Amino acid sequence: MGVQAAVGALIEEVEQQLHEQVWDLTPGDRDLAFATATGLHEAVGPVGAQEVLSDLERLAHLREVLAALAITLARTHGRLAWFLAACIEALSPVLHWRALPSGGGRNFDTTHPTPGQFAEAEGAVRQLAAVLLRVAA
Repeated sequence: MGVQAAVGALIEEVEQQLHEQVWDLTPGDRDLAFATATGLHEAVGPVGAQEVLSDLERLAHLREVLAALAITLARTHGRLAWFLAACIEALSPVLHWRALPSGGGRNFDTTHPTPGQFAEAEGAVRQLAAVLLRVAA
């Protein structure tokens, strides 16, 4: 399962839980969800914003996303924390990517992502930001 499909499945679960009213967020959780959504949007921007950047910049922005999710995860508990942890796991392939050439030496099993992999991960982040905004509302 790709990054976008994994995040999409998590979003479906969130939407089902919200529909069934089993996920009751505190005002603090709503604030965290909103702040995280804002941070994610700032990191990847709208469709087309990343494609003009270098691979190094795109990868840095995706790593910023993971950092923002981890920081929010550290500040909450319950369903929001579980959701964010699952999203971090879904986005974990980003942690195995590199933007620089390996220089012929060992590279800690990193790989250079394709433009499609970058776009897929960035799309997943946009979807995640959108659902966090819905959760915060």
